[in-house]
Amino acid sequence: MRLRSCLALCAATTAEDSADTFNKTQKNLVSDTSSFSDAAGSATSTSDISACSSLQSNLSLQTLPSIPSLQKISPDETLNFSASHHCVTSFKPRLNLPIGCIAAVHGNLLYAASSHEISVYDRTTWTCLDTFNNDDSSSGSVKSIDFSGGKIITAHQDCKIRVWQLTPTKRHKLKTTLPTVNDRLCRFVLPKNYVTVRRHRKKLWIEHADAVTGLAVNNGLIYSVSWDKSLKIWRASDLRCLESVKAHEDAINAVVVSGDGTVYTGSADRRIRVWAKPHNEKRHELVATLEKHKSAVNALALSGDGSVLFSGACDRSILVWEREDSANHMVVTGALRGHNKAILCLINVSDLLFSGSADRTVRIWQRGNDGRYGCLAVMDGHLKPVKQLAAVKEEGQNGVVSVFSGSLDGEIKVWQVSVSNPGSPVDLQKWKL
Repeated sequence: MRLRSCLALCAATTAEDSADTFNKTQKNLVSDTSSFSDAAGSATSTSDISACSSLQSNLSLQTLPSIPSLQKISPDETLNFSASHHCVTSFKPRLNLPIGCIAAVHGNLLYAASSHEISVYDRTTWTCLDTFNNDDSSSGSVKSIDFSGGKIITAHQDCKIRVWQLTPTKRHKLKTTLPTVNDRLCRFVLPKNYVTVRRHRKKLWIEHADAVTGLAVNNGLIYSVSWDKSLKIWRASDLRCLESVKAHEDAINAVVVSGDGTVYTGSADRRIRVWAKPHNEKRHELVATLEKHKSAVNALALSGDGSVLFSGACDRSILVWEREDSANHMVVTGALRGHNKAILCLINVSDLLFSGSADRTVRIWQRGNDGRYGCLAVMDGHLKPVKQLAAVKEEGQNGVVSVFSGSLDGEIKVWQVSVSNPGSPVDLQKWKL
């Protein structure tokens, strides 16, 4: 416990240092999180969770050396696109704390979380319509928000997933916590439903044992990932846990799901794993492990058709993976370079990729007709690392995309982005391994 606290303190004090400082310690920084949990996860005390979470949170901000094998594949060229952008507004939720996560829904609402509190904003007037929490500050920060069938799903640092319902009066009410009481009652009697976690303690396999860091919803299923190294799959209709998979050797930071149900998880173990459920099978199986990053994978995003996967890591690179014959034949086609610190978040909307970084900027990327990607613009103005991104294409506005960036300075910025062609050329930023 004392070692963890020291590590957390060291990580916190060096989060903004240069990459040279991290060259000396990157091996230890990446490997230390592997002690969070065993094969089933880590059942820790409140203080343990706090120390581990603090360490992992700071590790995700570390800027480590970029992939050394990157080589330029052509001279500097240009793409015949240009992007205009401007900041529409900026605001801070009332707690004035770092933004934990943001998500847009239904086209006119923005959900933003700081610490354990979630605020809902009208995207027309930018007034706060509601603020809600679970009345328990010990739940820790909200790590992720998603939506399923009119329900709001939130992932928390206290190992729980909470489900909220929007009432007729436009207020949010806590409906249940996952795993549900019914799910627990159905399983707690049988010894086979328990797994051993740290310190010789046992938990039901349907329970996460550390902070829940990511959520994804697709085709009636809810996917959750955690620092306990597991991927869990829940049925949205009755909120019952269907599967639990030990997915990685270290904390999991991101999850995305394609339209065909293929699941991608990114971890501090530097790997991306691909999961799919074979036809007529009940459980998801590992179909591929993607290994190219040299440091923790922090963020994942998929193209609209699911054929391209983008991954961002502490090595400052965004790798581009393209599907060949099937999901288990993803190959790296290049890397997008430009950020000078760790990549913390990614989102792809309307053929535009947005990346947020510990360098406090958001970059806009687009793929040209020849397959090369260009950095169209750099949006800056945040005072601390950009931790979260959300974006929506505005209907009837000729390709305008609204982008929402949340920073550790506690501020949310709202941007409007539009891309024109032809326009001012932009530098090509595609590289090959």
